[in-house]
Amino acid sequence: MSTDSPALLTVRDAAGRLGVTPRTLKYYEERGLVSPTRSEGRYRLYDEQDLQRFGRILRLRSLGFSLQGITEMLKRPLEPVEGKQRFSTESLRQIHDAIAAQVDALDARIQAMRRELKEAQTLRDELSPDLDYLKRRLAGENADTLLEQRRGARAKGGKARERS
Repeated sequence: MSTDSPALLTVRDAAGRLGVTPRTLKYYEERGLVSPTRSEGRYRLYDEQDLQRFGRILRLRSLGFSLQGITEMLKRPLEPVEGKQRFSTESLRQIHDAIAAQVDALDARIQAMRRELKEAQTLRDELSPDLDYLKRRLAGENADTLLEQRRGARAKGGKARERS
């Protein structure tokens, strides 16, 4: 048997070695964090580098990092810093800037959604009296009486707006 090619593990074997479920490995692959090789039969095969990468992902997750944060961290190699494998100051700045840009983009989306929600609420408030009128008409109430009530309500609303 040749020792030239690295040992490849199936999903089940890799998951067992890492102490996770096969679904966890597939999930991280779906998120683009790992790209295992495939056999001719399209089975996932993991090498030692894949297992090390998974180990790094699992450690970062256990420390509470988000998948987006981990994605940014995986783009940069660990470097020898103070005798340990760490991110350099420059790598930390790049990770910070990338995550800050994502947060800024999400803040902008949140603001846009708030504006849209406010517009939808205003439209809903405008439609509610119409819906109420139609429900009451369908229930058999007199149209003239209902229209008079609507006129009275509009007049009261107009006076209230004038006072404010």
